[in-house]
Amino acid sequence: MHDYLVPPADVTGLDPLTSPWRTEYDVLSTVRDQLEHDVHVLGVKDDLAGIKQANEEFKPHIAFNLLEAFHEVGTFDQNVVAYLELLRLAYTGCNPRGMLLARDKALSKKLLHYHRIQVPEFTVVRMGRKPRLSSRFKFPVIVKSLTQEASIGISQASVIDDETKLRERVQFIHESVKTDAIVEEYIEGRELYVAVLGNQRLQVFPTWEMKFANMPDDQHRIATERVKWNSKYQKRMGISTGGADLEPDVEEKVARLGRRVYETLYMSGYARIDLRMDAKGNMYVLEANPNPQIAQKEDFADAAARAGVDYPALLQRILSIGMRWEPERLG
Repeated sequence: MHDYLVPPADVTGLDPLTSPWRTEYDVLSTVRDQLEHDVHVLGVKDDLAGIKQANEEFKPHIAFNLLEAFHEVGTFDQNVVAYLELLRLAYTGCNPRGMLLARDKALSKKLLHYHRIQVPEFTVVRMGRKPRLSSRFKFPVIVKSLTQEASIGISQASVIDDETKLRERVQFIHESVKTDAIVEEYIEGRELYVAVLGNQRLQVFPTWEMKFANMPDDQHRIATERVKWNSKYQKRMGISTGGADLEPDVEEKVARLGRRVYETLYMSGYARIDLRMDAKGNMYVLEANPNPQIAQKEDFADAAARAGVDYPALLQRILSIGMRWEPERLG
């Protein structure tokens, strides 16, 4: 885990539910205290030496990987997982190839489109360049960071309806988020999440949905940075997530789509697939998220619980799946 997210040994007087180390606390306390595994906690900053030392001295059967970045660069976490593979140490969560394919929103969409999985029209605007939309694009569009997760850089202003605002928002992503920008066709509809668990044999949990009970009609129902992380705003706008009310055939369609995306992007361990469903029932894949949030009472764990897999059982499944993962070895 990140060194600054190592939970304190004594949480007396603290509320883990509101702490930045909530996920780390939930995983650690469950794996150590409920599942009764021997655990060595390793806080990682910007040096791999600690991982090598812990592997040699503690001799773990598996590393429970809760890193979301390295050197504070989100896309570098795949390199840490690749290092674990070089050490021949099993790990939880997604493999490096799946992380690479899924994290680049344009690359993943190209692969999905090739396999005839519906995605929004899109184009990439590299750092320092200005957007030029082809004739196939129609406003509104939405502008995001190409590689950042957790809705970083997404707000109501991300949905654009003219070229002037488009140039301004692309420039904002370049200068403030400091990544390339991706411009996507904006899909009006329901925000659906599909939790997938496994390697070759996959389990898809019940579909989850983000709901916007009090959102004004002139606001876009999208998962902005404020929607995801501002509890006061969530309460005021009636924003919540829970089981999606779908007809059985639609639920099965979503599950099949989740499996196809997971397999197409060579994912393993566990992931969340984000979809939009328009008023006609058309499904568009927005992105795939390897190693999503797995704190207790968060979406992934709640979807698993709806399927009869409680939190300790979920973490044990994640560990067992990690133990069974074998990287491809050619030659």
